[in-house]
Amino acid sequence: MLKDLLDNKKCFKLVCGAGNEDAKEVERLVTIYSLAGCNFFDLCAKPEIVDAAKRGLDRAGIKEDRYICVSVGIDGDPHITKAVIDQEKCVKCGKCKVICPHDAVIELDKYKVKKERCIGCGQCAVNCPKQAIEMVSQLQDYKEVLPKLIEKGIDCIEFHAISTDEKDVMEKWDQINQYFDGMLCISIDRSELGDKKLKECVKKMLECRKPYTTIIQADGIAMSGSNDEYGTTLQAVATAQLFQNAKMPAYIMMSGGTNTKSIELASLCNVEPHCLAVGSFARKIVKDHLLAEDLFTNKNKLDEAVKIAKSLVDIMVNR
Repeated sequence: MLKDLLDNKKCFKLVCGAGNEDAKEVERLVTIYSLAGCNFFDLCAKPEIVDAAKRGLDRAGIKEDRYICVSVGIDGDPHITKAVIDQEKCVKCGKCKVICPHDAVIELDKYKVKKERCIGCGQCAVNCPKQAIEMVSQLQDYKEVLPKLIEKGIDCIEFHAISTDEKDVMEKWDQINQYFDGMLCISIDRSELGDKKLKECVKKMLECRKPYTTIIQADGIAMSGSNDEYGTTLQAVATAQLFQNAKMPAYIMMSGGTNTKSIELASLCNVEPHCLAVGSFARKIVKDHLLAEDLFTNKNKLDEAVKIAKSLVDIMVNR
C-alpha cells in the first residue's frame, strides 16, 4: 500500500507535470521510471493522461506497489498555467523557443505554444524581451473532473494550494474531501505566505483529515530542478524542515527543485522526508530517450533509459 511506502520512507514520486498533457511522453516516462523502481506517479488531472500512465505500467509489466496521483490547482497556481504569445507584440526573436525546457514552443509562420506540452514554468514569459507572453490559468471545475478521474482508479489527489485567498483554498479543499476519501496531498510553498501563515493554513486544512491520511508536499521553488546542485534543492529542504519541526500528523514529501543532492542535503539538516518527488530533473536526464521513436522496440535503448532513471530513484528508495 502507498501508506506502507510512506511509513517506511521508501516512496519516490515521479512528477510527470501537472500541466503536462502530452500522453505519449507520459506513457514513456511511466514505463521508464516504473522499470527503474519508481512507485508513485503524479499526473495532469485529465482522464486521457491517467490512461496513458496505465499504459506505461502495462508496458513495464509492473502494477504491484505502483500508485497514481493527479494534481489539481487553484487560480494563481503556476502549475496550471499555460503560456500564450501575443502575436501583435511578438518580434519573432525565438528566445522563447530556445529557453523552453519542455520544447513547448514551435515555429511555423509564427511562434506558437503547444498547449499540451506547456507545464507553466513561465521561463518564456520572464525572458521575453517584448513582454509578449502571458501566463493564463487553466481552471477546472472539480465537480466535473474529479468523478471522472476517480472512476479511472487513482490512489491520491494532490491539491496545489499556492494562493493568498484562504477562502478559495478552503472551498476547493472541502470539495476534494467530499469527492475522495483516499490519500490527499497538499502542495504548498513559501512564495505567497510567510512561515507562520503557511503553517496555520496547512494546520487548518488537516483538521478535517484523519492522522497520516495526508501528504504535505513541501515545495521549494516549483519547476526549478533542471540543475543538479545543492543550491537548487535548498528551498525544498528548508520547507520540509519547517513542516517537520511543526510535528503535524501528516507525511512530508520534498519537491520543487529536487535532484540527486536533495536527500544528502536533507540528511545534513536532520530532515527525514517520507517521500522525494522529482519532476524537472527526472524528465531532463531521460529526455533524449523520450524523443526516440524506437524506444519500445529497441531493448538496448530502453535498458539505457531505465539505468539512467534508476540512478536517481535508488537515492531515495535505497537510502
